[in-house]
Amino acid sequence: MMMTFNLALRNLLRNRRRSLATLLGMAIGSSAILLFGGFKVNIGHEMQTTHVQKDGHLQIQHRDFYLYGSGNPIAYGISNYQNLLAAINGDEILRDLVLVATPALQFGGIAGNYSASVSRTVIGHGYVAEDINRMRQWNDFGLRSKAPLSAMEGSSPDAAVVGTGVARVLQLCDALKIDQCPKPVQQAKSDGEAMPDDIAQLGMLEKPPAGTSGPSGAPKIEVLVVNARGAPNVASLQVIRAEDQGIKELDEVSMIMHLERLQQLVYGRSTPKATSIMLQLRRSEQMPVARARLQPILDRFSVDQPLTILDFQELNPFFVQTMLMFDTIFGFVFLLIGSIVLFTVSNTMNTTVVERTVEIGTLRAIGLRRGGILRLFVLEGALLGVFGAVLGAVLALVLSVAINHSGMTWLPPASVAPLPFTISVWGQNSMIFGTTFGLIVIATLSAWWPAYRAARLDVVDALRHV
Repeated sequence: MMMTFNLALRNLLRNRRRSLATLLGMAIGSSAILLFGGFKVNIGHEMQTTHVQKDGHLQIQHRDFYLYGSGNPIAYGISNYQNLLAAINGDEILRDLVLVATPALQFGGIAGNYSASVSRTVIGHGYVAEDINRMRQWNDFGLRSKAPLSAMEGSSPDAAVVGTGVARVLQLCDALKIDQCPKPVQQAKSDGEAMPDDIAQLGMLEKPPAGTSGPSGAPKIEVLVVNARGAPNVASLQVIRAEDQGIKELDEVSMIMHLERLQQLVYGRSTPKATSIMLQLRRSEQMPVARARLQPILDRFSVDQPLTILDFQELNPFFVQTMLMFDTIFGFVFLLIGSIVLFTVSNTMNTTVVERTVEIGTLRAIGLRRGGILRLFVLEGALLGVFGAVLGAVLALVLSVAINHSGMTWLPPASVAPLPFTISVWGQNSMIFGTTFGLIVIATLSAWWPAYRAARLDVVDALRHV
């Protein structure tokens, strides 16, 4: 076998130009596959990090909240959520897995700018501001992009953050210093769409509690929500910042408040609830263990209310669909480049067989069997595959480092700021070995048919070949 290997290697070196051209073609194809795969991996890491920073790895919700909660989120609140949080934080295993466990309350209402006589519907959330900023610091994949911290931490109880679309409709662009926010044409003729009379009247009656004034110069809006008893309730809030949500439909309805203030608005003196408990883990691969550990705890608290656990993939089907799309594209790219490799190696080996017909006849004449000829040419194709695929992997690793340090940025969909252009090839061992092995197999198989034809040549015809 060693003699066959040495002979195959020497045969490749005899035709250096052809072998080098084939190797470079395979190397470029292999590096292209790996670079695209690294780009796909980085997109997955960016999207997963964004979802985990915003919603956590796992969420505990009422069983029907995900499907029906958008219509009336208050109806699916979790009772006694404080004790549930205490049980999670007190569990000896979850204590080491959970980085942040925090409640959230979703609501739907109408926000109005009384001074401009405009209003619009909003879908908001109440959060614990300190916990939200801790969640935004999660970066398990070591990404170079950083999520901005929420302005809610340290702000007054009546502070609120809205989407830039909400601020635009409520005519808060000048007060919040929002760029690219032109005034509507109708504003030159009128003050805008009139605020509903019920909101205007309630807004005039609403007075912020003493000592809760917002930052100097922050615009004030009124928010109308329906409380737990079905009655309307209005709060006067100070808008301290407008944050672009990346998606226009979400940007035009988004509002964030302090959890405690929202609970006062919705539940009054009744026992407050939360529509979800967000759990952010230290590492994403800990989700199965954490989920299994959470289930017995949920069983104890599900006697009077059906509770369930949803992970970030179930909460964000767009993430799953996007990754499936990129997996399909990656497979298609691999198929295309694999086909090119197949025909390149096959053409090289066919040419080699034709040029070495007399040599094949000589080897057969001195006693080398057909199996030996077959092994020789298949081994040559396999060596081309090994050297080409390995060279491509090395080239992809070098290029990924160069690209990651080039300072290039790009603006992906649903992103509000340019992100560093990153290709994650280093550390993706399964992708590297899988691509390398796949191309070696393709090169070996593409050499089989020319090798089979060479082995089937008649000795006499081969010796008299000109």
